[in-house]
Amino acid sequence: MTKIVLVEDDEFLIDVYKAKLEKENFEVEVVKEGDKAVEKIKTTKPAIVLLDIVLPNLDGWGILKNLKNDPETKDIPVIVLSNLAQEEEIQKSMQLGAAKYLVKAQYIPSEMVQEIKKILS
Repeated sequence: MTKIVLVEDDEFLIDVYKAKLEKENFEVEVVKEGDKAVEKIKTTKPAIVLLDIVLPNLDGWGILKNLKNDPETKDIPVIVLSNLAQEEEIQKSMQLGAAKYLVKAQYIPSEMVQEIKKILS
């Protein structure tokens, strides 16, 4: 089973994404606080990370920077899932090494799953 780490602090979105991903046969680990994400990703070794930007304790950019600067985690693809839709925020994420940037409001969960499958294939 393909492992995903979902870094998200919104309970409603966690429920929606987790249900959809599990239905698609992904194993989902959830982290709600930014400062716990990097450690969880290192121990879980997921196939892919879904990362929100606005998080308690450490934002998604800080997490992304840590992941991409660490030989253990630099090759794990990261999809940023955020409601921040400004071009500079998208560019910053891509420059830090995100594989894809999805604006939450523009992607329904099934489209998100398609993007995950594209990156993993």
